[in-house]
Amino acid sequence: MAAEIDADEITNSLKQTIEALPRAAKLGQDLGAGIDRIYMVACGSANRAMQGIQYWVDHYARKLEVRTFFPAEFMAINPPKLDERTLVILASKSGRTPETVQAAEFVKGLPCRTVVLTQVEKSPLGHLGDEAFYVGKTSESFTAIFMLMQTLVGGVLKVTDDWPLLDKLLQSLPALPRVIVAAARQNETRAAEDSRLYKDDDKLYFVAAGPVSTSAYVFGVCILMEMLWIHAYPIDAAEFFHGPFEIVTPETPVVLLLGEDPSRPLMERVKRFAMKTTERLMIYDSKDYAMEGIDPEIRPIVAPYVIQAALKRMSVRLSIWRNQPLSTRRYMWKSEY
Repeated sequence: MAAEIDADEITNSLKQTIEALPRAAKLGQDLGAGIDRIYMVACGSANRAMQGIQYWVDHYARKLEVRTFFPAEFMAINPPKLDERTLVILASKSGRTPETVQAAEFVKGLPCRTVVLTQVEKSPLGHLGDEAFYVGKTSESFTAIFMLMQTLVGGVLKVTDDWPLLDKLLQSLPALPRVIVAAARQNETRAAEDSRLYKDDDKLYFVAAGPVSTSAYVFGVCILMEMLWIHAYPIDAAEFFHGPFEIVTPETPVVLLLGEDPSRPLMERVKRFAMKTTERLMIYDSKDYAMEGIDPEIRPIVAPYVIQAALKRMSVRLSIWRNQPLSTRRYMWKSEY
């Protein structure tokens, strides 16, 4: 039997995050008048959530600059703009990611402002920021950290660029825990069938665009590659026709993830091609999910996390078919690297 969806655990464990959203919005607005740029620094899933947030700043902002870095790269580049007009946001689920902790120590003492996000205060990262947010123990830390970062950056954007959606964001995000539970339940039957069809595949190609590329990377790399040792390749739709599409044959397993943001036409083009080219096609479209309680203008922002919740049910089933628990690792936490 696949693991049951624990709706109470998901919703209850995200209450701490929801309660902190007003503070994140206020902090962003308080900081907004004094900064010109935000540097977001993290590894893995948190880094991809940051890239999704950067997409929306790039889309809306005339003044605010946002860049995303991997911590080791951030320290190697040593950006010269780490001044009093820069906000650095650092995130790590465990609070123990070595490179992220090092990056937080790297900027300590510099004139830039820093905010850290992690699960608990008693972690190496937890005390290294000027400000900190803690999401607590939750199986949905990816979503929790996104919610706080998006709200924090939204608060800044409200001040720097008069972003009109902050209030709608704050009204919508408390519904997101229920929405991801609903998406997981809606996808349960399909997840069982998709996992049966693809259980013997060692290569899966994920194509997405814009902020939904977050889901392609996190599910493909942070779950299938890391936990199930499946070769999963996330491909950006904007790059698909400049090389990667040559790999597609009728037997190639391709997964398309469609959101509701301005990059959707890029995915519609990929969809038309894939439907003519491969017989092994999975399409996950955020428009298929009701997202009750989410404002229509906020749907595109949370779509990656709704799709992710649906996809996770397939990974649970694949774990059973492949007789490999999702906790399995070869090297992580086991050896020097």
